[in-house]
Amino acid sequence: MCAEIPPEITSALRRIPWFQRLQPRHFAALAAIATLRRAEGGEVLFREGDPQDFLYVLLEGRVALEMHVPGRERVRLMTAEPMDVVGWSSVVPRVRWRTASAVAVLPSLLVALDAPAMLRLCEEDHDLGYIVMRRLANVVAQRLMVTRLQLLDIYAHPGTEGCDDG
Repeated sequence: MCAEIPPEITSALRRIPWFQRLQPRHFAALAAIATLRRAEGGEVLFREGDPQDFLYVLLEGRVALEMHVPGRERVRLMTAEPMDVVGWSSVVPRVRWRTASAVAVLPSLLVALDAPAMLRLCEEDHDLGYIVMRRLANVVAQRLMVTRLQLLDIYAHPGTEGCDDG
């Protein structure tokens, strides 16, 4: 890590709970692969089917995660709020393509972490890899819980098409 980390990156990362209490070497390694990205409302960060490239942490704004559902057009799966992780599957070794699209709902500021570089860092330093994967496991578990609740809601209140109220 010879290059100087820009102060705005260091400042942004220190705001994110994920990066607090990291060992200095781990913080420096992740800061070296981080950039800031601004997105205007309506701007697409990535599209479903795109190659995986970045893991994002939302600092400000809102980002919608959407998926194409045959017969229903685009369906919003969730809206990410500040400190949410977007694009977590980019650091899962078997996933190669984006499984959803991400669109800024409001003007947004994100930290973008180079996903292939993060995977290399995790392979080279298993202590860092353990920390990253453990934190990602929490993100995945939270998303799974939200998905289950959404499914329960869908099946608990099936459509009433064809019912006659009168």
